[in-house]
Amino acid sequence: MGRIAIVGGTGALPAALHRALVALGEEPVLAEVAGFPLEGLAGAAVEPLRLERLVPFLDRLAALGVDRVVLAGAVRRPRLEPGLFDPRTARLVPRILAAMPAGDDAALRVLIALIEEAGLAVVAAESVAPALLPSAGVLGRVEPGAGERRDAARAAAIVAALGAADVGQGAVVAGGLCLGTEALPGTDALLAQVAALPVPMGPSAGVRRGLLYKAPKPGQDCRVDRPALGPATVVGAAAAGLAGIAFEAGGVLVLDRAKAVAAADAAGLFLWARDPSGSS
Repeated sequence: MGRIAIVGGTGALPAALHRALVALGEEPVLAEVAGFPLEGLAGAAVEPLRLERLVPFLDRLAALGVDRVVLAGAVRRPRLEPGLFDPRTARLVPRILAAMPAGDDAALRVLIALIEEAGLAVVAAESVAPALLPSAGVLGRVEPGAGERRDAARAAAIVAALGAADVGQGAVVAGGLCLGTEALPGTDALLAQVAALPVPMGPSAGVRRGLLYKAPKPGQDCRVDRPALGPATVVGAAAAGLAGIAFEAGGVLVLDRAKAVAAADAAGLFLWARDPSGSS
């Protein structure tokens, strides 16, 4: 078997995958999408990637012995620079341009197809680091109550509806009311929006209510753009006055799990991997 390449953007996931692979004795190739610098990997050798030069980039990976690619980290659809296209990538422009306005999933499906047509397999992050994908259950000391379980069911329905339109992977619900949904700016922006609401989250100071819920979009190819959360998400949820975070078990990556659980316990928040059936 050949080498694996981590094609990364911002966030903690690329570094987490790099650590997992190195611990297994692998020598992963790191690639950085232009404009979205890798975090936590200072000093590491990095291959640059611009979409306008995708074909030479894939040739470079093959020359380095890569046969598998894992796409990780946050990347927004870039503005393409026509003058930077090489002749072979230029022939792919109609496919790329047709996909980009159709939403993130459509654009990612085209990118996966182009990588696979080059003879490289696109693999999921959890195939590299399965511990990042928790099974059903409460991860910390704090349990969600009956009200939070009802809010989670409501939020799951909202996220499924949003995801069917290729919009987002998260929502905040309190007392059955939707306080905000995730869109292009991401989870941190959603939590900041909720924190800025003029109405207090609880009936009195120090009372937390409501939750953040995250799940993949229906039918999403979870080899790419799988939702993730980590310690920063817990901090944001606490600042927003929420009682906790629920997420689809087997569907959401938890980064720096020990730190995330410790932060949730310290803040008195629950961190709950919810069975999609709602049974646990």
